Amino acid sequence: MRGIGIATPALVPPLAAALAAILLTSIIHIPNCPIDQCRVVVAYTGGVLGTLIGADLLNLGKIKNLGAPVASIGGAGTFDGIFLSGFIALLLI
Repeated sequence: MRGIGIATPALVPPLAAALAAILLTSIIHIPNCPIDQCRVVVAYTGGVLGTLIGADLLNLGKIKNLGAPVASIGGAGTFDGIFLSGFIALLLI
């Protein structure tokens, strides 16, 4: 968004991470890992890495054209989108 920076929808990354975790852990079984525990790990990791890669790293070339005063990879503050994506994905499981 011009003048603001890169914005991601609030619930799309966590929903995608939760659904991917459910599908992946239903298809692939990891030895010595209970399915619920594996789902939680996959959901959090998918939410965090998906948001970091999709929102930040893939848009590095667009930062100079945004007109935002500061560029912060990963966001800043308590309610960081990357952390919240992982955390909300955990809550959805």
